[in-house]
Amino acid sequence: MRAKIVLLPGDGIGPEVVYVTVGVLDAIARIFGHEFQFSEQWIGGCSIDQHGVALTDEALAACQVADAVLLGAVGGPKWDNPSALVRPEQGLLALRKGMGVFANLRPVKVHPRLVECSPLKPEKLAGVDLIVVRELTGGLYFGQPKLHEQIGTRRRAVDTLEYYDDEIWRILDTAFQLAVTRRKKVTSVDKANVLESSRLWRQVAMEVGRKYPLVQLEHMLVDTAAMRLVANPASFDIIVTENMFGDILTDEAAVLVGSMGLLPSASLGASRSASGLSGAGLYEPIHGSAPDIAGKGIANPIGTILSAAMMLRYSLNLEEEAARLERAVDRSIETGCLTADLGGSYSTRQVAEAIIEELK
Repeated sequence: MRAKIVLLPGDGIGPEVVYVTVGVLDAIARIFGHEFQFSEQWIGGCSIDQHGVALTDEALAACQVADAVLLGAVGGPKWDNPSALVRPEQGLLALRKGMGVFANLRPVKVHPRLVECSPLKPEKLAGVDLIVVRELTGGLYFGQPKLHEQIGTRRRAVDTLEYYDDEIWRILDTAFQLAVTRRKKVTSVDKANVLESSRLWRQVAMEVGRKYPLVQLEHMLVDTAAMRLVANPASFDIIVTENMFGDILTDEAAVLVGSMGLLPSASLGASRSASGLSGAGLYEPIHGSAPDIAGKGIANPIGTILSAAMMLRYSLNLEEEAARLERAVDRSIETGCLTADLGGSYSTRQVAEAIIEELK
């Protein structure tokens, strides 16, 4: 097959992990006889430096017509001024909204070789295999009004947490679809004891749940979910939640596996196929730009490479290729090919090359 993939390397370690992942995708293309065409655009701080905005209209247009988009990371101290009118993260929000990718999937699975890298006791990690489904285009990050103003001698800031029932319905329906293919359990996370938006969320969750009688639905307050992720993470199968709660909980969940550098994500839109979610999507590791190690060649590329595997599965409908890449990553970890964040001494490029050898 032929596919057009837009690269958004971004800032910090983003280019390092994206470029080695392109090498892995090239290996997949050679092995299976595909043709992947790559083009590159600016996003984040580097886009601000080049164009004065975190994402240009041209870059967004390129992403909108691509078969898939692979993103590195954005941000860094250079652009980390809370008073700045233009910030790198604005590029991410504009990209998600512009592509219509409302469902962010973040799988969390503990590799047996890396149990000792986690701060949790090994017995707490047995059987951990969950997916967080985060709503990506609503809530506090997008709600209006959003303002910062001076009133007399006082400063006032406002963010609006807003959801419509159809926005909640589609993300819950996505979670239940995934649960049907797994252990048939959905944990809907909200703050219904305090927030009106969460009370609507819970009502819609129950309505969607009636469509899936074979799937167990449980409701959980976000503070309880945060505690349960540490105390009993194996009890979760699918966690579904709103934008900000999902942002926080997935970073907490990353601690379970030993390093944020290991975890991938897929952001998908409304296109569906008989086998589930599909269509053009945005793929990125969950880690940030890590400016403290940028340029040193030691960043962990596994999260980005596994994001590429999700791209093969969800946007390009190449399940065999995706599974083969995931197995190659597992085998490279088993052989101890690890970067410094996991106690190893391999470089970013050496890890990618080891994965390519396992693919062969």
